[in-house]
Amino acid sequence: MVVAHSIPSDLLHAPFRLGTALALGVNRDVLRGSRFRRPYRGVFVPNVLPDNVIVRTQAALLAAPSDAWPSHVTGLGLLDLDIGSPRPIHLSSCSPHEREIPGVVVHRRLWRPRLDETRGVPVASPERNWVESCLLLGFVNRVVVADWLLRWHIDRGSLVEYLQRTHLGGVRRARAAMQHARESVDSPRETVIRLCLRFARLPEPEVNVLIGDAVRPVGVPDLPYVRYRVGVEYDGEYHFADLKQRQRDNIRRERFEDAGWRLIIITKEDMRRPREIVWRVYRALRERGYQGPPPIFDDVWCRWFERAAPRAVA
Repeated sequence: MVVAHSIPSDLLHAPFRLGTALALGVNRDVLRGSRFRRPYRGVFVPNVLPDNVIVRTQAALLAAPSDAWPSHVTGLGLLDLDIGSPRPIHLSSCSPHEREIPGVVVHRRLWRPRLDETRGVPVASPERNWVESCLLLGFVNRVVVADWLLRWHIDRGSLVEYLQRTHLGGVRRARAAMQHARESVDSPRETVIRLCLRFARLPEPEVNVLIGDAVRPVGVPDLPYVRYRVGVEYDGEYHFADLKQRQRDNIRRERFEDAGWRLIIITKEDMRRPREIVWRVYRALRERGYQGPPPIFDDVWCRWFERAAPRAVA
């Protein structure tokens, strides 16, 4: 028998079932100790492992039917997009599953899609996970995922073709969100800001357009209004934590000012007050000749951007 302080290395790198530990000679008292946590009945996780989507999903799969795979927002999380709520874990399976697993939703499917291994876990395609997630996500976050797909995973034509031929639940919502998706979006925050401005009835900014030319480039603002020489940019926390990055940002802004541009910098704290963001952009546009009406904050805008702020990574 393995003594309490000696744990086989096979049990330290991933979640495992009770039977696996017992077969290796680890007794139940050791498993009840501080070195392990038990997220599900008969499933243990070494406490040296982080509590992230990968580990949580690996553990959930051990408690679920053997043919289960991550789906919906959980599938997106494994593909590096932190969107929606991290809990519960969403899995899909073709097997009957009557037993309830706390913190896990198992969706019944008639057939198993093609799965590709990601970080040791079988995952369906990003576009499939997006369509399934549209049943769980609000409108703004549906567009966030669509922008992310177009930026990193699939071209617009292929994604539109996929939406035309699939019959998954959520596809109608995905098709509606697709109308507002744009290429070349670098971060979810850019999507949220763009939609925040657009649905307040301001002109929609372009996305990551090179200002200047290849010989004398000025820079690429996140959300430029080229006609008015106004750029809207989101600066994440790393822009302030890294001194070298801050220096590069300052020099870059000076180049835009020299070229006659006005940059509006949005931070994580600003995202808590989306109405102020809209007014700041509106005032800057007015100063540069925009003659359109002031922003409108209707019930839909308030619901999407104030009462239920979209959850997206910084």
